[in-house]
Amino acid sequence: MSNNSRAGFATKFGAVLATAGSAVGLGNVWRFPYMTGHDGGAAFILVYIICVLMLGIPGMISEFIIGRHAGSNAARAYRRLASGKWWMLVGVMGAITSMIILGFYAVIAGWCLQYLYASLMGGISGDAAYVAEYFKEFTTDPLMPAVWTVAFIVLTHLVVVKGVRSGIEKVSNLLMPTLFILLIIIVIASCMLPGAWRGVDFLLNPDFSKMNHNVFLDALGQAFFSLSLGTACLCTYASYFKRSANLSKTACQIALIDMLVAILAGLMIFPAAFSVGINPDSGPSLIFITLPNVFHEAFGSMPVIGYVISILFYMLLALAALTSTISMHEIGTSFLYEELHVSRRTGATIETVICSVIGIMCALSCGASDAFVFFGKSLLDCCDFFTAQILMPLGAFLTSILLGWIVPRRLVHREFTNSGTVSRHVWRIYLFAVRFVCPICIIAVFLHQAGVI
Repeated sequence: MSNNSRAGFATKFGAVLATAGSAVGLGNVWRFPYMTGHDGGAAFILVYIICVLMLGIPGMISEFIIGRHAGSNAARAYRRLASGKWWMLVGVMGAITSMIILGFYAVIAGWCLQYLYASLMGGISGDAAYVAEYFKEFTTDPLMPAVWTVAFIVLTHLVVVKGVRSGIEKVSNLLMPTLFILLIIIVIASCMLPGAWRGVDFLLNPDFSKMNHNVFLDALGQAFFSLSLGTACLCTYASYFKRSANLSKTACQIALIDMLVAILAGLMIFPAAFSVGINPDSGPSLIFITLPNVFHEAFGSMPVIGYVISILFYMLLALAALTSTISMHEIGTSFLYEELHVSRRTGATIETVICSVIGIMCALSCGASDAFVFFGKSLLDCCDFFTAQILMPLGAFLTSILLGWIVPRRLVHREFTNSGTVSRHVWRIYLFAVRFVCPICIIAVFLHQAGVI
């Protein structure tokens, strides 16, 4: 199946927005601001940009090369590029990783839908104890979290089943601009609060006293996971790129969009939090416990504005989650329908059923049932750990080894330079990065996540 006979993105703009949407997600909204504040503000941002240049962009280009060259699902793409069936397992691992991620990610996305609904119905207001209890009661309910989880996966299914152009590209062209508009509206409202500029200063004023090797490794990890490296997502989307697409330029554009969303998220959260004297925390507690209190206190004298901002915020979270789940769903869908030789609709349905089962079990593991708790950790946490700290680093490491050392250099050169139309200097930088810098960085991330360094 060649690129010419396979449906692909209709425009370069649509390809960039769709692929950027796969990177932009909930991690940009809560993890990046928290890491920035924890690791020195603007100092962390500077290190993060360096890490994106060192690891993120070369890693993206590597997956782009594999996907566009083969014009097929990830498993078949790795097999074709390496001319060996064993390398196909890297693509299969990527498809399995995406299924697991979509399953537990949809649980968090479902929580966002519940909070969006609650915001529309009047908001979640009250003291901190009430908000915390609301979150606990909802997540431990045996029915509603699972219902919202499946609902989000089905919503994703309805987009993916329509195909690349009519589904993924069309929806991404709508979702990504909407996401930026919502971000900007909330940033403006947040920065207009009394004392908000202390939050802006905290975010953008470098604190180099906090700089150490952990900050660098944290920034590497953020760049790695924020850009969806190691999930076969970029490889799958690149299989829909046109042959004329400049892979290095596309990777830079996507990295820029991802960083811009992350920084805007910081400008959205820190000013509002500092306005009421609350330091943002990490994890679900930031989104579902801390921020409802922030909105309630910050806009207490303007209840209508607080009501609107709360709705827009959880709508923003839902849209950010949807852009990511669409890409995760497409990885498994393309793998299933091409390898099983079934229709796209059938492949998407199988993917939806598998991920819904995983999602329901993860939702129940958060307090509703002890059957899905292992070694004191919920299945959701176990899935997060297994994918983020094992499967994704392993997939990205093997991809770097494949492109840097296994695949004939002339083939990689032809794909990277679009048959000589891209500068040789850029090619040499990429080759050095993929052969040496990326593997070393990925090993460092892997060891850091495992607590070794």
